Amino acid sequence: MAGKIETHHDLRVYQKAFHAAMQVFDLTKAFPREETYSLSDQIRRSSRSVCANLTEAWRKRRYEAAFVAKLSDAESEAAETQVWLEFAVKCGYIRPEDGASLCQANDEILTTIVGMINHPETWVLGYRDKARTQGEKLWVTQSPPHLVTMSPCQHPEAGCAF
Repeated sequence: MAGKIETHHDLRVYQKAFHAAMQVFDLTKAFPREETYSLSDQIRRSSRSVCANLTEAWRKRRYEAAFVAKLSDAESEAAETQVWLEFAVKCGYIRPEDGASLCQANDEILTTIVGMINHPETWVLGYRDKARTQGEKLWVTQSPPHLVTMSPCQHPEAGCAF
């Protein structure tokens, strides 16, 4: 992504999460009717909640604790989505390849969210000014942590078991 990030829509992680949620929606249309108020509903809610929590985190960048808390919620929802994907595959509602693809997308989303949680100084408004006025040292990375990706095999908490 080139240019300044002005809204949550500009975040690559938001774009990936939104795309993944839309894929989940499309796949769940074919789920059996008896799953309408259970698995279909749960997986749709958790996948959409990732986007909603990322949006809330973006709007709470003035307060590090609130920002990190909302990112933590987004992380939990992305992990929950992986659990529901595993159920959907094991129940035969989606093909293993589709489940693995969505799980891979959620691994990438999780990696980015964890990077943002671990390095809020990259995102929180006024962080550098606050650190300077309080005489703190700023930790600067060579490449922004939110741009560093890790393959699911390297991810210590890779969540797909199918």
